[in-house]
Amino acid sequence: MTDLPIVEFAYPGPLRDKLVAAVLSGAKTTTASLLVQYIDEELPRVGERGAVVNSAGVVVGVIETTGVDIVALRDISLQHALDEGEGYADVAQWRAGHERFWQSTEVRAELGDPHFTVDDDTQVVLERFTLV
Repeated sequence: MTDLPIVEFAYPGPLRDKLVAAVLSGAKTTTASLLVQYIDEELPRVGERGAVVNSAGVVVGVIETTGVDIVALRDISLQHALDEGEGYADVAQWRAGHERFWQSTEVRAELGDPHFTVDDDTQVVLERFTLV
């Protein structure tokens, strides 16, 4: 597994631990990222595998990408929100949680923009995957 690209959900800490647990249980089969976060790296590709790491950086599983879409934030479907496995009841809850994360100090620092915000037109990469 060491030759696979590393897959990190969120940042090390409680949120990553929650997301990794959801992946390992099979509850989480989708994820969403900002398109702007892919400026220096390739988008996920169908059939690509990655090594999921926990907060300690230990590989705990392998996922395979089964679908990739780029959509405006306003076009996130209920099915995607549910398949993220985080307990969202609707798209509004999903969006509120993701806006908090994407407008966090950590993401703003990663993007090099202390005032970064998202809106309806923000492009989001939706990735569907399976645990292998």
